Amino acid sequence: MKFLEKYDFTKEDIAYFLNNSPKKLIDGVKEHKKLVGENIKYLKDLGVTNYQKIFLEYYDMFLMDHSNFVQIFDKYEPEDLIEKLNKNFKIVEFL
Repeated sequence: MKFLEKYDFTKEDIAYFLNNSPKKLIDGVKEHKKLVGENIKYLKDLGVTNYQKIFLEYYDMFLMDHSNFVQIFDKYEPEDLIEKLNKNFKIVEFL
């Protein structure tokens, strides 16, 4: 999971993920590092500042095909979406 450090995840974030996620999903993230990284980078580049929290809470969505991942967020006005996500990352659940 060291690859997550490249995306500014702390050792504590990674430990939290490893200790609170099903093994099958951990294995999926390990197996699809490139895809997960691409989806994390998309949120980071979009301007979402709490993308680490989104990943730690909704890690399974980061295994989604990148084009489908992008479509979830592209339906909304970027500035409004970023503001809302930065205030309350749990709205991802309703997108």
